[in-house]
Amino acid sequence: MKKITTFLILSILTISFSCKNESKEITNTASTATVYYGGDILTMEGEEPEYAEALVVRDGKIEYVGTSSKAMEIAGKGHVMKNLQGHTLIPGLIDGHVHVSNFGPQAIGAQILPPPDAGAKDIPTLINILQEWNTPENRSLTGWIFGMGFNDSVLEEKRFPTKHDLDKVSTEYPVMITHISLHFAVVNSKGLELLNITSETKDPEGGLIRREKNGEPNGVLEELAAVPYMAKVLMPSSKEVADKFFEAGINMAMSYGYTTAQDGRTMQNHEDLVAKAESNQLKIDVVSYIDYLFVDDYMSSKWYSNTYNNHYRIGGMKVTLDGSPQGRTAWRTQPYLLLPDGAKKGYSGYPAIPQDSIVSSIYEKGFKNNWQILTHANGDAAIDQMIRTMKPLTEKYNNQDRRNVLIHGQYVREDQLDSLKEMDIIASLFPLHTFYWGDWHKEIIGDSLGNKISPTKTALDKGLKLTIHTDAPVALPNLMRVLWTASKRESRSGEIIGIEERLTPYQALKAITIWSAHQHFEENSKGSLKAGKLADLVILDKNPLKVDLSDIKDIVVLETIKEGVTVYKK
Repeated sequence: MKKITTFLILSILTISFSCKNESKEITNTASTATVYYGGDILTMEGEEPEYAEALVVRDGKIEYVGTSSKAMEIAGKGHVMKNLQGHTLIPGLIDGHVHVSNFGPQAIGAQILPPPDAGAKDIPTLINILQEWNTPENRSLTGWIFGMGFNDSVLEEKRFPTKHDLDKVSTEYPVMITHISLHFAVVNSKGLELLNITSETKDPEGGLIRREKNGEPNGVLEELAAVPYMAKVLMPSSKEVADKFFEAGINMAMSYGYTTAQDGRTMQNHEDLVAKAESNQLKIDVVSYIDYLFVDDYMSSKWYSNTYNNHYRIGGMKVTLDGSPQGRTAWRTQPYLLLPDGAKKGYSGYPAIPQDSIVSSIYEKGFKNNWQILTHANGDAAIDQMIRTMKPLTEKYNNQDRRNVLIHGQYVREDQLDSLKEMDIIASLFPLHTFYWGDWHKEIIGDSLGNKISPTKTALDKGLKLTIHTDAPVALPNLMRVLWTASKRESRSGEIIGIEERLTPYQALKAITIWSAHQHFEENSKGSLKAGKLADLVILDKNPLKVDLSDIKDIVVLETIKEGVTVYKK
């Protein structure tokens, strides 16, 4: 073994190939360095892919990126050699929009996602999965039987389950399942009873309780009729359970290469994240965006900062203007072709905040306080509302480097992309839809418009700053799958959804590394392999730039490294 190690070191010392990414030498210190070598080291620094022969890490930061001979010189005595064995080293991954606080329930609850993520292909199978999960131990987690991620557009029945379906799981215990969009929930009869939802309960503004002909709730809750109850039902029953949820969620994130995770709509769970930070339970960085209803409670705290405190900080404010396309609650200027249950002809979704004056006042609070604003808007009517209420504020206030973000933008029009460019809005688009709902989009809005969902290449060509995201737990937080969808844009049926909107794999990878770091004001410390940046690293089994497009989705994270420390290893 000693002879082999000596041979490897001598072999590296003899390598003298130049590398255009060679970094400045940093003064050596007494602490131990780690040298990564023996595979593709993709820096993400240039307009075109740039590779280094070796990378040196010391004290949680990247000390050098460049040639192997120089790396050995800088590493000094006693360094550790890390042979990549032909695998690929890239910067730690940063999702443009995700809800990390909800990873735990997704990881622990009944696995009701459709194939290929889980097995809920039809309602009988979904019921069976919930029945198998229904044990005293599992019920004790929250007091409910629950699962996250059913998808009516993929279920063979092509409909939402109702309370009658979930009553087959149990009539004794409450049941809640959440839609893959996280904009809907379905509860059984016992659940409706415990939530005190009856025929007399009025629909909240921005939400809908679906009903049967006699006016009785059928168990399906939409938007703001669902979201507050979802938070309540999925609340862990004890601190021990909360810790179990959180650990499972963070472990899942790290298994997919996350070194920075966003909590994209933080409410009271900010207090839980603070508790985790103060007790040093965060292994990766978490940046929260506080829902506009809670900014007065939390934005004035020490946690609103450009720097992390025990791996946690608040980054800004989140505003939600409509629902989801897959739930047909995205607010459009044109009617849906296929109507949801109970909708009348001409239905085009609806706004979450109908009054422009209220939206404007919310945005103005953000501009006055210089908060970064993330806006969820899927339908083009919602994006119109965003533009007409925010644009006057960009003219009234200094708009320099605010980095406000449009989240999702599934049905964004080209003229709206021009407005976003003019307003210096970052577009965090959602090409994952091309696989999960691409066929469905074309069915509900028409073929020509369906091919233009999440127009990533058009946005890039127009000069917008771009990121992409998983929106997990809408789907699994698998960033290799979002990389694949952005590059391939292939639907479940195998159809290509808007071939002209494909990104190259390198562009897509930049959108979850250096471009996403920029979105979070962290490009100086993350997102690429460069001397002086944090040693946030991911080792992949294959190089996404060197495999067939169809194989990108199958790439596996072998190791996740946060500030030089391995936090996940397969």
